Amino acid sequence: MRDVLKTEELTIPEGVTVTIKSRLITVKGPRGTLNKNVRHIDMDIRLLQKQNKVTLAVWQGGRKHVACLRTIKSLIVNMITGVTKGFQYKMRAVYAHFPINCIIQENGAKLEIRNFLGEKIVRHVDMLEGVTVKESTAQKDELILEGTDIQNVSQSAASIQGMCRVRNKDIRKFLDGIYVSEKSTIITE
Repeated sequence: MRDVLKTEELTIPEGVTVTIKSRLITVKGPRGTLNKNVRHIDMDIRLLQKQNKVTLAVWQGGRKHVACLRTIKSLIVNMITGVTKGFQYKMRAVYAHFPINCIIQENGAKLEIRNFLGEKIVRHVDMLEGVTVKESTAQKDELILEGTDIQNVSQSAASIQGMCRVRNKDIRKFLDGIYVSEKSTIITE
């Protein structure tokens, strides 16, 4: 069954400016600027300047088309959180016998992984745009990834984890790797 009109509303916090032009969303805040192109979704996105709100509307939408409302609303909320607080992922190196060596290069833009399962091969992981990696001072074998765009931070963490997958062995026995241990914002309340 099609709904005639479904809407979602989002309030913009103080210190953040949102501009929308032909489904190209730009969010500016104290930590930087993020852009998102959502032209592939047929939806009305309006910015109400006086009330400081964003309204999303779908006309004559089916079930899956209406589900895009919450998706786009979540994307905008994540962009606002990114430019105000930033995102932080903590990753732990887990090993049973051979210690994994993580070497940070180019001021946190690249990561080099050595001695994974005692292998001689050196693994290189490039961080995506706006993501920096650093070693934790409080915890041994912990990496901290920080950035404003949640998609770039989480994809960089997934690239690190995927680079350390165990191959040609029983994964129930060989649990070595680098895994995400905590997800949070840089500025905590």
